[in-house]
Amino acid sequence: MAKLLITNGVIYDGLGNAPFRGKVYIEDEVIKKVFRDGEDTAGLETITQEAEIVDAQGKAVTPGFIDIHRHCDIQPFYGTDFGKVMLAQGITTTVAGNCGFSMVPVPEDEAKAEEMFAFAEPVVGPAYRGIHTYGQYMDALDKLKLPLNFASMIGSGTVKIAVKGFSNTPFTEAEMKKASDYIEDALEKGAVGVSAGIMYLPECYNSTDDYAKMLAPMEKYHTPLCVHIRGEGDSMVDSVKEVIEIGKKVGCPVEISHFKSCGMANWRKEIHRAIELIEQARKEGQDVTCDFYPYEGGSTSLTTMVPPAFVDGDMNRALERMGTKEGVEEFCKSLEINYDDWDNFAITLGWDRILISGVHKQSNQKFVGKMVSDAAKEYGFESDGAFVAWLLHDEEGKVAIINMSMCQDDIDTVAKLPYSNVISDSIYAVTDTPHPRMYGAFPKIIREYVQERHLYTMEEAIRKMTSLPAARMSIARRGQIAEGYYADINIFDPAELKDHATFEKPVQLASGIAKCFVNGKLAWEDGKLCNDACGKNLRRTDE
Repeated sequence: MAKLLITNGVIYDGLGNAPFRGKVYIEDEVIKKVFRDGEDTAGLETITQEAEIVDAQGKAVTPGFIDIHRHCDIQPFYGTDFGKVMLAQGITTTVAGNCGFSMVPVPEDEAKAEEMFAFAEPVVGPAYRGIHTYGQYMDALDKLKLPLNFASMIGSGTVKIAVKGFSNTPFTEAEMKKASDYIEDALEKGAVGVSAGIMYLPECYNSTDDYAKMLAPMEKYHTPLCVHIRGEGDSMVDSVKEVIEIGKKVGCPVEISHFKSCGMANWRKEIHRAIELIEQARKEGQDVTCDFYPYEGGSTSLTTMVPPAFVDGDMNRALERMGTKEGVEEFCKSLEINYDDWDNFAITLGWDRILISGVHKQSNQKFVGKMVSDAAKEYGFESDGAFVAWLLHDEEGKVAIINMSMCQDDIDTVAKLPYSNVISDSIYAVTDTPHPRMYGAFPKIIREYVQERHLYTMEEAIRKMTSLPAARMSIARRGQIAEGYYADINIFDPAELKDHATFEKPVQLASGIAKCFVNGKLAWEDGKLCNDACGKNLRRTDE
C-alpha cells in the first residue's frame, strides 16, 4: 500500500474556508487523514515513520482543479499528450461533451456522419471513427491510459444530428422518441450531464417544447443541463430567460456556459439584466448557476457566423452555394440583417474583431492570426463577407475563430457571483494558434484575479476551481481536501503559479505547479509529466 504524508504546507480545503497549516496523509488513492498543526496528532508518529514524506514547505496545498468545460472529447484516443497542458495548470479532472457537441451518438448514415464530423472539427478536432454510441464511448475510455480524470456529458446537438441531420423541419414523434432515448441511454451509462448548444445548428431550430420533450429523462437523474445559450449579444437576456424556462419545464438544474455579454453596445448593461433573471429564478427555488473563463475573447467555429436563414437546414448545401457568385451575394446580404432570434456578430461586433485561429488546408495557413477584415483587404476580396464565404467554401466549414467580444468589467461581474465556476472552454481545432485559455485559464485566475487585482481571496478562487464545479457536476469525492476524498492534490507557491499563453503566443505551458497528484499518484512535477496513466474515466454514479 502506497503511503504519502504531505507536510509543512498551507492547506486550502476547497470549500472556501480559511487556510491552515497542517499535514495530509494519503493511502493509495484516498486522503485518509488531515492533521491541523497543534491539534489532534493521534497516530501521526507512526504514519511519519511508515509514509513517504512530501515536503510542501511554505507552499499551498489545494485540491486538484476541475475544468467542467473543455472540448477534449476525442483527445484521449490520440494519446496522452493532451494531459500535459492541463496538468501544468493543476487541472486533475475535466468534463467533455459541452455546448451540444459530443463524440457520440454518430448518425447511422455514413454521409451524414461525415457531415457531422466536418461540422464539429473546428470545436472538438479531427474525428475518431469506429465508436457510435455512448456506451461504446465509455467502454473505450475505460481501456485507455488517461493522464487525468475524465468525465463526459452527452450533447443534445449531436443527438439531434444523429436523429435528423441538420434539417430545420420539426421533430416527428418517432424522431423525438429516438432523441430522448439517446439522452436516457447516456445518463443511464454515467453521463454527468447533458449539454446544449442552442446557438449552433441544428439546435437553433429547436423550441422550448422540443427541449422539454427531448430532455425529459434528465429529471429523474438530477443532472445539470449545461447550455450555450441562443444568443450572447443583443438577444442575451431573452436567451437566458429561455434556458431558465427549459430548466423549469424539464425539472433539471441549469448551468449557463461561458456566461457573457457580447457586442460593444451591450457591455456593462445587459449582463446585469440577465443576472437579475438568474437571481429571481434562484429565489424561486430553481437551481441555476453559470461559469466563465477569464479572457475578453471567445473561441468557436466560423460557421457560427452564418445566419441560420441562409443555411436553411442544409449546411453542406449552404457551403456549396458560397462557391457561386449568386451564393456569395445572397450570403453577404444575409449578413446585413438584424435577426430577432439570432445574434448577427457581423453587425454587433464587426469583422475587425474576428480573428482566424485555425484552418484545415495548408494553403490557407496564411490567414491564421489575422482579423477577417485585414485578411479580406490584404488578399483583394471585394468585401469581408465575400472573403468569409470563399474561406468557408474552400475549407468545407473547417475554420476556427477567436472573437474579441467581451469587456473586463462584465467578466468581473460574473466572476464575483458566488455561484460562478471557472472554466477554460478550450477547443481543439488543429492550429498553432489556439485560444490562450487552453494553456492558461486556471493559473491566470491565481496570478491576475488573486495576486494582482485582488478580485478574490485565494480561498475563494480555489473554491471556484474545485469543490464548486465538483458539486455542480456531481463528481463524487473530489474537489476537497477531506478524509475519504480522492487524493487529487496540487502543491504550489501562489506567487509562482503563472500563465504564459497570450493571444499572440498562445502555445506556452503554465509554470509553477511544484507537484500534482492524481488519485494519489505523482502525475506532474516541476514542469514535467511523471506518469501519464494516473487518471480515471468517471461516471456520474462513481463513489
